[in-house]
Amino acid sequence: MSAKIWSAACVGISAELVEVEADTGGGQLGSFTIVGLPDAAVQEAKERVRSAIRNTGLDFPKVKVTVNLAPADIKKQGPGYDLPIALSILVATSRQPFGEVFFDKSIFLGELALDGSLRPISGVLPIITTAKIWGKSIIFLPKDNSVEASLVKGVTIYAVENLKQILQLLTGKIELEPVRPINRVSSKTSNLSNFADIQGQEQAKRALEIAAAGGHNLLMSGSPGAGKTLLARALVSILPELLDEEVLEISKIYSVAGMLTRNAPFLEHRPFRSPHHTASAVSMVGGGSWPRPGEISLAHRGVLFLDEFPEFARQTIENLRQPLEDGVIHVSRIAGNITYPARVMLVAAMNPCPCGYFGDPKALCTCSSSQISSYHKKISGPIMDRIDLHVIVPRISFGELQQTTPAENSQLIRSRVELARKRQVERMLEEKMYCNAEMSSKQIKKFCQIDASGEKLLQQAVEKLNLSARGYYRVLKVARTIADLAEEINILSPHIAEALQYRSKAQVF
Repeated sequence: MSAKIWSAACVGISAELVEVEADTGGGQLGSFTIVGLPDAAVQEAKERVRSAIRNTGLDFPKVKVTVNLAPADIKKQGPGYDLPIALSILVATSRQPFGEVFFDKSIFLGELALDGSLRPISGVLPIITTAKIWGKSIIFLPKDNSVEASLVKGVTIYAVENLKQILQLLTGKIELEPVRPINRVSSKTSNLSNFADIQGQEQAKRALEIAAAGGHNLLMSGSPGAGKTLLARALVSILPELLDEEVLEISKIYSVAGMLTRNAPFLEHRPFRSPHHTASAVSMVGGGSWPRPGEISLAHRGVLFLDEFPEFARQTIENLRQPLEDGVIHVSRIAGNITYPARVMLVAAMNPCPCGYFGDPKALCTCSSSQISSYHKKISGPIMDRIDLHVIVPRISFGELQQTTPAENSQLIRSRVELARKRQVERMLEEKMYCNAEMSSKQIKKFCQIDASGEKLLQQAVEKLNLSARGYYRVLKVARTIADLAEEINILSPHIAEALQYRSKAQVF
């Protein structure tokens, strides 16, 4: 006799339907075989399933058992197939009425412990979000995945504790209340760095506000101890609150990466990723035997902060070219080709030279001109061209350090940023874009109209600063954000002038 149970396999942040078929008899007594391109973790399910069934109080079949995971051309990885494998075997050998129609509408996920209890798995969110497309309206999963799963609306989710409970539920011996969808409540984090605690650096703060409002890339350069890292970390406190669809989008990435926990079942705030400069290219873009999200995907809809920017390996930096332009990253490995989202704000910080004091009015630079040139060449022109805002962070004077008047706090700046983002979302509602940085040349021509004086100013800048086509469009995007912050419908000449001011910093390098 054979039986079929439905499960699913994660492919990037999407999923594919998997048929778990069990057949008994026709071979060596007591043998247990799993086919369908399983990895080591799936092969080890044989021992977990045997023990779980036995410790649930049932007998494991003494005949040959063959389990097929179809389609066979998709690699099956991880322990999430334990539950459907165990159920398919029990359905194939049981005389109890389970109900074929019920199984047709259901997906089963979960790792089995030896005592039959269910352990949480990764990748639950991508599976559930695509379940509705498949017409699978009922999901059975471990209890520890229930809060994470409750983010998705429109499906019925049962959170079960063990194999025995799910068997009783399927045979009608018990009833279980489905998991209720949760309404996310915004929580303001109080332990973030606040702009009010940072004295001086008004130009850098203004650049960070523009970057946060439009999702633009930013590079800060200045002497050691000027406050570049502190400013970058304070940026999180002025970023706009995540929309519900953004929470789900980001949480899916973290679910696939196995970084969601019972205490943190979804992302409440925009991610801030700050990898060390020794990070490898694979850790940045993603990879592994089965491609996992890298730092640039984990920073999706948030900030990727690269401190000591030129100290990163050149290849690691160059790998950011395509993701910064397209907002996605394609990871190609022997195991398969995966596409992950990578719509990030790149915020980088660097010293002006190896010793850190080139151009500093107080400290003497000890670097030779060749050393300084070599240091700057570690960052290529194409990468610099993709950075919208270049700002110098000068040394803080003693008077500024001793100032007792508090600076503008993050809450006030964040309110302006959120209003600017709201205007952008409303303006680009049909394009389904969230910020100005996402605009393509087509949207720029549609939403970034300038008057005659602004066009003349921009023409002069293109000629004098030798702006590339990409640089031209990025200036317009930044000018659009500045106009949004100023609550202006049209882009005016002062907005373009300020955008060019930040762009011109690239010529220093």
